[in-house]
Amino acid sequence: MSESDHTGPERDDDALAAEYVLGVLSADERQAAAQRVEQDPAFARLVHAWEGRLSPLAAGYAEVEAPASVKAGIDRRLFSSSVEQQERDGLWSSLVFWRGLAAAAVAALMLAIAVPYLGAPSAPPQAELVASLSGEGSDVRYVAVYDGVRNEVRLSHLSGQLAADKDFELWLIEGTNAPISVGVVPLGATAQLSPAADVREKLGQGAVLAISLEPKGGSPTGQPTGPVVAAGDLKDI
Repeated sequence: MSESDHTGPERDDDALAAEYVLGVLSADERQAAAQRVEQDPAFARLVHAWEGRLSPLAAGYAEVEAPASVKAGIDRRLFSSSVEQQERDGLWSSLVFWRGLAAAAVAALMLAIAVPYLGAPSAPPQAELVASLSGEGSDVRYVAVYDGVRNEVRLSHLSGQLAADKDFELWLIEGTNAPISVGVVPLGATAQLSPAADVREKLGQGAVLAISLEPKGGSPTGQPTGPVVAAGDLKDI
């Protein structure tokens, strides 16, 4: 399966509204969608519906107060000339600044000496990625979020019925390589999967996710045996 199998100009308004709410559209697409929200009541209702469906995904995150540097950054963008001039005047005329600069230089020298003994700093945690999973001719819709910090895939089931003797199975698809099973999707409005380490590495790099319809308990062969009912690309949030 290739990326073109499930994205492209045939994207319907419902999928567009979902991607608008998820924040995965390009800048131009997002601007166009925002204008439609203002001018097209039907499209605005779709956006509102997706906001309601996707809001439970944020329940697992605690509120975090923005650092003070954010306010300073906003001020610099809005009033760069005046603020920068004030900062320059204040810094260059301040004895405290010069003392701080000397202390920072000593600290930097100590750090340069210590780094070879401490080893390289650890890599930053992987960014969160999101995929809107849907398929042409299928009513199955999921939203998948890969959390590189918790090393898990969270799924929100939006629509689509499952027969009693079947299971949905999530697959990672990387180019022309054989699909890799991420796991059988647990029943329910929300679900979590904990992929193996090699799968997590591939997920963190971005990939295509697909859901197939399988016998109860998952594919007996290690490869999809039933139809693919939904798919989508993992993208940066």
